[in-house]
Amino acid sequence: MPQLGETVTEGTIIKWLKHPGDSVALDEPLFEVSTDKVDSEVPSPFAGVLSQVLVEEGETVEVGTRLAVIDGAGTTTSPVSGVEPTPEPPPQPESVPPPPPVAAPPTVTEVPTPVAEASAPERPPIAPPPPAEEPALLQHQEADVEEPALREQQEAEVVSPDLTVPSSEPPEGDGARRRILSPVVRRLIRESGLDPSQISGTGAGGRITRDDVLARLATAAGTVAVAAKTAAPAQTTSPAYVPPQTQPMARPAVSAPPAPIGVRDEVVPFSAVRRITAEHMVRSINTSVHTLVAIEADFENVERVRSELKEQFRAEEGMSLTYLPFVARAVVDVLHDYPNLNSSVGNDALVIHHDINLGIAVDLQKEGLIVPVIRNADGQSLRGIARSIADLASRARSRKLSTDDIAGGTFTITNPGPFGTFITAPIIAQPQVAILSTDGVKRKPVVMTAPDGSESIAIHSVGVLALVFDHRAIDGAYASSFVRDVAAVIETRDWRSEL
Repeated sequence: MPQLGETVTEGTIIKWLKHPGDSVALDEPLFEVSTDKVDSEVPSPFAGVLSQVLVEEGETVEVGTRLAVIDGAGTTTSPVSGVEPTPEPPPQPESVPPPPPVAAPPTVTEVPTPVAEASAPERPPIAPPPPAEEPALLQHQEADVEEPALREQQEAEVVSPDLTVPSSEPPEGDGARRRILSPVVRRLIRESGLDPSQISGTGAGGRITRDDVLARLATAAGTVAVAAKTAAPAQTTSPAYVPPQTQPMARPAVSAPPAPIGVRDEVVPFSAVRRITAEHMVRSINTSVHTLVAIEADFENVERVRSELKEQFRAEEGMSLTYLPFVARAVVDVLHDYPNLNSSVGNDALVIHHDINLGIAVDLQKEGLIVPVIRNADGQSLRGIARSIADLASRARSRKLSTDDIAGGTFTITNPGPFGTFITAPIIAQPQVAILSTDGVKRKPVVMTAPDGSESIAIHSVGVLALVFDHRAIDGAYASSFVRDVAAVIETRDWRSEL
């Protein structure tokens, strides 16, 4: 399994493009893999015949896991993403009879060292657990303080809640002081202010799962509610401000048990894309204070240019001229006046990004979403943005994106408008602080005001721009001014001359 990104630790085999017995050429696509970053095809680093497939479709394995065997002395290149080919095991040594016994001193009989089977790759030894003076959670907290760059990288990752790390020592007693927690569970414990030694693990080998932490939180919430009935009257003044890094985040109670499965029900496991999307969405809701502001925009100015130049544009560019490039062009211009929306929330601070890297949400044939990024979008013209959107969407749907294509976004646009939606409240793509939805544009009556103040009714193309923002970063007036100015650019710019 190749390393498909600095923070990628595992991948899921989506499809084998070759089967045992097939010839494989150098750099020919061999299989499709899905990670928490991107779906992509992996080329073969060797030429020969595919003799064995060791990991079946649908299985998720760690980076470096042996996936297949290719026989033949074909031309080779450097292995994919730095993954070394598995060397052939040394031949089994012949058994050597022990020497005859001697009275004194006794000679220890040498036993041949067994050789691992070819199908079982060696794993590096796992580092011993941290000293027992402090719980594992406290050591992670100290590391987060001492290495903020590492913490930011870890916070950006989305890790399955079932991630386990094998231990080289057998479990003893409670073992809470030396359990290795997944990043998701560790973050949940830290933000909730819990002690891992007080949580009973129900996972394999007593491992603490996310459900264990949520159950502990629910128990603690019940205890607090009972104590509150006998507590002193509630204070009337506002509590003192607690910095975000020390303030425990509110967590939902334990989810209700799943509905019973009937004889006519069908259980469809989450795909890798759906599972990762779910993790992202839950994490975003638990991180940001999502707030919606929306405004109607008159697209008649855009519609006239599209109607006049759409055939010429298709002939020159080979694609349709949609509303989305116009909205994106207006957004990147207005973001210069509203830099706090092109930012992320750091450690009790707002990190403003001076490069505008615009994420465009792309639907993968209704099987999931991915957000490729147009880098330095404010340096591109309307026609350049249209080309970039079409290129990224095409490569996303054909699984040709790289990890660089989806990293580093600072502001995102999602476009459900082609489905005729009226208003959409999307989820923020962390660690950004805002996302704009462009909904359906429809013909409707509007009131027109003439220069002399008289009014009349006209039929125009009108659509809603809906902005969801993180209320920790900005306030409603700032967000409302932003969508107002984006709508004004859409309504008044000379788009014909720009095209």
